[in-house]
Amino acid sequence: MFTEFDPHTDTFRQVEEPDPSLEYTYADYLKWRFEERVELIRGQLMKMTAPNRKHQEISVILSTAFRNYLRLRSCKIYTAPFDVRLPRTEQGSPKEIVTVVQPDLCVVCDLHKLDEKGCLGAPDLVVEILSPGNSRKEVRIKFELYEEAGVKEYWIVNPEEQNIAVFALEKNGRYGGARLFATGDSLAATAVPGFVLDITELFPTE
Repeated sequence: MFTEFDPHTDTFRQVEEPDPSLEYTYADYLKWRFEERVELIRGQLMKMTAPNRKHQEISVILSTAFRNYLRLRSCKIYTAPFDVRLPRTEQGSPKEIVTVVQPDLCVVCDLHKLDEKGCLGAPDLVVEILSPGNSRKEVRIKFELYEEAGVKEYWIVNPEEQNIAVFALEKNGRYGGARLFATGDSLAATAVPGFVLDITELFPTE
């Protein structure tokens, strides 16, 4: 169950979950209120896996490192929940958007993409932190979405294996092969020149 805004009464009312056979848009997404976090993926709702403690600890370490580096720079770092709308056309009106994702972290350097609702268009860098509930299908879908949208650099953090797979967008508009970084490595972000992450700080020995 979820609640939907009724403009006639200016209130939210409880309704059944959206029909999976229909394609929904950002205009529909704006009317909904869910008890749990969801994303709109190519017109279909996808429930998000609840983050565990390790996921949150990694998110804090990463966001702090980026925020400290970007403090005197023009790029901005955002953490979930933060709507990133990926329109099918350049106009990007609500009816044309069928994908709204909430990356664990994203860095946006083109500040014209930012508005009060979040980010309209591809961030420069996206970080997704895997949780035990993430399926291979979810990982594949996100990979394809970010590649199609033109996200310059995509990090997949694996807390269990304590590594980061990094994909960089090539001139042909596709991601090259993954570069894998583990404890002892330094990761220099290509989409955020000058930012370097010590992987050991991300996976400290408890």
